[in-house]
Amino acid sequence: MAEPLRLVKSPEGIGQVTVEGPRDFEAFFEDENPRLFGALCLVTRNRHEAEEIAQDAFLKLWERWDRVGAMDDPTGYLYRTAMNAFRKRYRRAALALKATLGVIPSDDGIAAVDARDAAVRAMAPLTDRQRAAVVLLDLLGYPSEEAARMLGVSASTVRNHASRAHAALKKTMGEEP
Repeated sequence: MAEPLRLVKSPEGIGQVTVEGPRDFEAFFEDENPRLFGALCLVTRNRHEAEEIAQDAFLKLWERWDRVGAMDDPTGYLYRTAMNAFRKRYRRAALALKATLGVIPSDDGIAAVDARDAAVRAMAPLTDRQRAAVVLLDLLGYPSEEAARMLGVSASTVRNHASRAHAALKKTMGEEP
């Protein structure tokens, strides 16, 4: 299959156009590597990171050189590829830093499910009234008088149910509830 031809301006004279075949990748690399590396050094402020990004960008172009070499502006594609790689690295580093510093709240849904399951299992042997007293007093923080009104019993009865529930939970769980 024949390589596509490109029209380029001739350096000899204005208005003259010569026809040449697509550049090979090695020539493209030799021409563009110093400029891309310099630009990436300015963007990244780190020579090693600039070199890695440049190598990654050239590798991606080399893998697609049959299409990229035939483009009108393979240099623009190279720079776009390099800048996308830089932004991708930057986003990953920022996310890793946030996760390390604890800025991103950990979504520990499994721990919440385990805690809820442990609470349900611990409260299962309690009577309905004991469970209601524990939920109203300990979990929801109502005073015993308000909990008593909700349950339709006296405040001392609510405290009694809660005390018995605490004793049962202490036996079941082996610690203070």
